[in-house]
Amino acid sequence: MVDSQRSTGARRLLLSLLLIAAWEAGSGQVHYSVQEEAKHGTFVGRIAQDLGLELAELVPRLFRVASKDHGDLLEVNLQNGILFVNSRIDREELCGRRAECSIHLEVVVERPLQVFHVEVEVKDINDNPPRFLRQEQRLFILESRTVDSRFPLEGAFDMDIGANAELRYKLNSNEHFHLDVKTNEEGTNSLGLVLTKPVDREETQELRLLLIAVDGGKPELTGTVQLLINVLDANDNAPEFDKSVYNVRLLENTPNGTLVIKLNASDADEGINKEIVYLFSNLVLDNVKSKFTINSNSGEITVKGELDYEDCNLYEINIDAVDKSTFPLTGHCKVIVKLLDENDNTPEMAVTSLSLPVKEDAPLGTVIALISLSDRDSGANGQVTCTLSPHVPFKLVSTFKNYYSLVLDSALDRESVANYEVVVTARDGGSPSLSATTSLSMEVADVNDNAPLFAQPEYTVFVKENNPPGCHIFTVSARDLDAQENALVSYSLVERRVGERALSSYVSVHAESGKVYALQPLDHEELELLQFQVSARDAGVPPLGSNVTLQVFVLDENDNAPALLPPGAGGGGGAVSELVSRLVGAGHVVAKVRAVDADSGYNAWLSYELLPAAGGARSPFRVGLYTGEVSTTRALDEADSPRQRLLVLVKDHGEPALAVTATVLLSLVDSGQAPKTSWRASSGPANAEATLVDVNVYLIIAICAVSSLLVLSLLLYTALRCSAPPTEGACGPGKPVLVCSSAVGSWSYSQQRRQRVCSGEGPPKTDLMAFSPSLPQGPSSEDNPRQPNPDWRYSASLRAGMHSSVHLEEAGILRAGPGGSDQQWPTVSSATPEPEAGEVSPPVGAGVNSNSWTFKYGPGNPKQSGPGELPDKFIIPGSPAIISIRQEPTNSQIDKSDFITFGKKEETKKKKKKKKGNKTQEKKEKGNSTTDNSDQ
Repeated sequence: MVDSQRSTGARRLLLSLLLIAAWEAGSGQVHYSVQEEAKHGTFVGRIAQDLGLELAELVPRLFRVASKDHGDLLEVNLQNGILFVNSRIDREELCGRRAECSIHLEVVVERPLQVFHVEVEVKDINDNPPRFLRQEQRLFILESRTVDSRFPLEGAFDMDIGANAELRYKLNSNEHFHLDVKTNEEGTNSLGLVLTKPVDREETQELRLLLIAVDGGKPELTGTVQLLINVLDANDNAPEFDKSVYNVRLLENTPNGTLVIKLNASDADEGINKEIVYLFSNLVLDNVKSKFTINSNSGEITVKGELDYEDCNLYEINIDAVDKSTFPLTGHCKVIVKLLDENDNTPEMAVTSLSLPVKEDAPLGTVIALISLSDRDSGANGQVTCTLSPHVPFKLVSTFKNYYSLVLDSALDRESVANYEVVVTARDGGSPSLSATTSLSMEVADVNDNAPLFAQPEYTVFVKENNPPGCHIFTVSARDLDAQENALVSYSLVERRVGERALSSYVSVHAESGKVYALQPLDHEELELLQFQVSARDAGVPPLGSNVTLQVFVLDENDNAPALLPPGAGGGGGAVSELVSRLVGAGHVVAKVRAVDADSGYNAWLSYELLPAAGGARSPFRVGLYTGEVSTTRALDEADSPRQRLLVLVKDHGEPALAVTATVLLSLVDSGQAPKTSWRASSGPANAEATLVDVNVYLIIAICAVSSLLVLSLLLYTALRCSAPPTEGACGPGKPVLVCSSAVGSWSYSQQRRQRVCSGEGPPKTDLMAFSPSLPQGPSSEDNPRQPNPDWRYSASLRAGMHSSVHLEEAGILRAGPGGSDQQWPTVSSATPEPEAGEVSPPVGAGVNSNSWTFKYGPGNPKQSGPGELPDKFIIPGSPAIISIRQEPTNSQIDKSDFITFGKKEETKKKKKKKKGNKTQEKKEKGNSTTDNSDQ
């Protein structure tokens, strides 16, 4: 049973030792010991190995050792991780006479930040010999003193501790005295000389003895003092105290004047030998005299100076009671004053290794600061606890006694809170407790975790066409919640192709302000909608960005005046000449004025108005308001002039309205001379030689029969030829307009381009026509005009109502001249297409009926000259349409290398007829040109 109990006790003891060792290992503390006065370089311990650190990481992790008050005593060799003695260590200087003496080291490494605590115990060696305060002690002894009388002596002191400070005393041999050593309750020694043989002043007036103090160290060290004994005569009784030792307990910070103790000594003698004076003994140190004072008459000891427990907690006061005899006798006692600690010191707090600012993406557990606490009080008054306010998002972690780490406890978000003001409070355990606070301003450093954001994902912008270059059309703005360079937003275009051109040739965006500029005038006829994206990126690493879509609608302006179209294959853009039979009735259509407007909506809605004739004569003709058809208002008679010159004003509905005037020349003939109605246009004086007129053979014979009229026509022709400027070789850029005709009106493809069209030698071509004699004539729309659709170009309902449409399938070749690229142009088929890019739909108000056309670029016919550009001629197999491209000539010179090659599918019959009748046609034209000019 006894063995079982012993086994259980041993197990408990072993478990306790294991728990203590585990606690010390978990606390991160390492213990070493070193003797004082060790030489420089003395090995203390392998600190790097004991702390679990690799030698290679000591320098990169900024390994350093710090001590609060003794930073230069110990040092670490970063090459081998050994802790060694760097300078002289004096235990007595470090710790005085305290039993425990150690040097506390803080070992700090970074990346990540770690702190280790190392305790180096300084062991005492016997390096201090016993010392006496004085080299000589003087004693006065009456010759009348009896045997065994005791005379106190001042003992020695040793700065060492333990066995090295255990003193023993020896007195040289003599016949009168022996040494008496007593140990009191406080563990201190009390020395005295005991009289063993009475002295006789008459024999010996003075004695000299040697007192030797020996410590317990190895080797032993000694200290000596001379004892000078003066033998006095007479006074037989010395004063005596009630006690030899008085113990007093006194609170620190006791105010001055407070009574400590009142001593009382008595003397058996009579008279003056009985009167006693109280004095501090010669053994009392000066620091004790500065704290206390004694009343020589009453024996009251009072407080004189400030008492501080932290400076000294024990005072020993030796008091002498001396009578007033001529040969005074002295009584001795010792007053031991113990100070009691009060909570008079507030805790002290030191914040080190403050890592600021803290990145908002710092991981949890990141050490931000190290906090060390201290309190000079003792006991509960010196026990300090540390708290943090507020608790989120930081916390305090205790790493060692009175040492804390401020660590990150929860995630940070600078955009929510950019700065934290935390208060660290240290409070001791006194009553009432004292506290100290430190405020820490924790700045959160920004990281680039927020992309710039626009207020909305898409913006719609309306810009009028023909804007000035560099015009500011819009401003985009994105907001970044980050700070500094992470919130610095720059803007850029998301580059893409717009047709054949880059987006950056149309618009630009200012990188800093986000202002969007139009780099060139925008043309509604070329580009109605420009959709692009603007990117906003911040300057963070890595940068973050977002995009916003801008839809720029180009608003149409009335910047294109109506343009007249030629009525026939050989006509130009001048007057319309027609032969009208006098037998036609009222409402008969005798001519048609064709005009187009490159604008859209109301700006392209054309109306026709017949201007009043000179002199106010009423004309027998009228013009359709929206069709341009010239018709009779009544039956013609002989009173009507055979030459009718009508002026037709063609204007659009824009603001302000633009207009052009067309001239219609009508020749009234008898019924036998009236040919089939034909439309032709005179190219005017500027290009008379290039006019191709399809004249009926019968009309030529009838005109030639009138000889007088022929002579007059020749004279007029000659005069016009002489006044006209030369146009040989003139060929320049013009604006081709795609024309689709029907019986009720005409419309044009609004996309225009300028190109040079020449036929090698000779004047430039102004019209290329494909005729269809079988087109039906529809009723006039003058009485019931239809309003135009504002967005007629891309109206799906309008395209769905078309009777027929044309696909561009096969291509011709347009050669631009030497060094120029070949343009592949599409031809036409009669299939019905799906609506795609490049389609053109006519405005309802422009006079289009069911005979409408849709032109489309097919997959095999890529656009190479820009959007909306069309060839000069379409070859339409089996189609009865009239399609022409009007070319406006300029005064530039002809490039003889420029020529046009058309597609393979031209009509075979037309080619043969043209070859056979080429010479005959030229002769006829020369004869008829005079007649046409006279008719006009």
